[in-house]
Amino acid sequence: MLAWSILRCTALAGLVLVGTMSMTSVAVAGPDELILRQAGQEVRLPIAALRDQADESFTLYDPFEAEDVAMRGVSFRDFLVEHFGEVPEALAFEAWDEYRVTLDGWDDPDWILVTHQNGEPLTLRDRGPLRLVERDYGDRDLENLRAFNDWIWMIRSIEAVP
Repeated sequence: MLAWSILRCTALAGLVLVGTMSMTSVAVAGPDELILRQAGQEVRLPIAALRDQADESFTLYDPFEAEDVAMRGVSFRDFLVEHFGEVPEALAFEAWDEYRVTLDGWDDPDWILVTHQNGEPLTLRDRGPLRLVERDYGDRDLENLRAFNDWIWMIRSIEAVP
């Protein structure tokens, strides 16, 4: 009876180990990569590569932080053309906090895909790893945060919507 119990425990431990190993081999996107989707295809871009490409630097008043913030990133319009071949009519965004939204009107050079804030790479703690902001927010009311509903942070994936 004792031998049978030991054998069962050993077999169970082996199954748990195999199950754990197979679970860890599943490729799940983490905050170190961005998922791009178009026409049923999926591409994963390393966030580090986007940080290396970040060539747009500017300082703006961030209404969510109520202070001037130095930001660095890439032109979103150029990013879209590079990765989607054009500026799609609409884009569906998914964020790390499960926020989802579909918006259009991205053919505008004022939108920046932000990778750095105040000289530091964005992390999930500071609403990163990627954030989309409009560099020139025109006559929006800085006291009305709803005027900035199209600013998106914690971006996990971007999908071109036909």
